[in-house]
Formats: sequence, structure tokens, C-alpha cells
Amino acid sequence: MATSLNPYLNFSTEAREALEFYCAALGGELSIMTFGESGMSDDPAQADLVMHGQVTTPHGLVLMASDTPPGGDSPQHGTHVNVSLSSDDTDLRPIWDKLTEGAEIVVPFEPAPWGDVFGLFNDRFGIAWLVNQASLG
Repeated sequence: MATSLNPYLNFSTEAREALEFYCAALGGELSIMTFGESGMSDDPAQADLVMHGQVTTPHGLVLMASDTPPGGDSPQHGTHVNVSLSSDDTDLRPIWDKLTEGAEIVVPFEPAPWGDVFGLFNDRFGIAWLVNQASLG
């Protein structure tokens, strides 16, 4: 197995909604295990919360997330997490369009001074994304 570095996002209670949204935008397969399924919580209010979720795309992208574990501290909105999505062989415009639904666009997805197309946004879950599309020509 090759070494990989994957973003792991933490949510209070929105992990399932976020993972479903990311899977719809990025494509691929979604897997979710709840605290109830894992036996980590007997509390019915926490049973359906996500203990571990993962989106895996055919292009090798992996995005993981979870809700706050029982007894844990909820993450603060706007934590210091950024997700960087870059490609030199795939058109990222369709993914950009889906991920930015309900997002705050900070830098539009446009040609950048270094010659690539670049954009920056904060998605509807408060996660900052940097998207860089190298020239496909």
C-alpha cells in the first residue's frame, strides 16, 4: 500500500449530510459506520451519528469524516482545516460547480497568475477548499 495523506473532517452532528454532499459532488463510493453500529454508544440520541465515514472516488481521492464521539468536545466552526483539490488531467469545473452549492466563494474559479485555473471557497459546512486546475492543453 502506498503512503497517502487524507483530510479527516470533524463535525458536531453533520458528518452524514456532509459526506453525502461530498460524494454527490466528487462521485465514488460512500461508506458510513455509526456509533450505534460500532457499539461505542448505547444512547439512542447518538446511535445514528457517524463514527467513521469515507468517500472514495475512482480517481483515488479519499475524504474521511466523523461526528463528535460520545463525551467528546464539539469542533468549532471554521477550524483550521483546508482541503486542496488539484489536477492536471481532469476537468475540475463540474466538481467546483457541485461543491460550491451554498458556499461562500472567496476567490472565483478563474485563470491565476501562475497559469492554472484556481478558486477558493468555504463550503456550506464551513470547510475551506482550494481548487487548482492545471492546463489541460
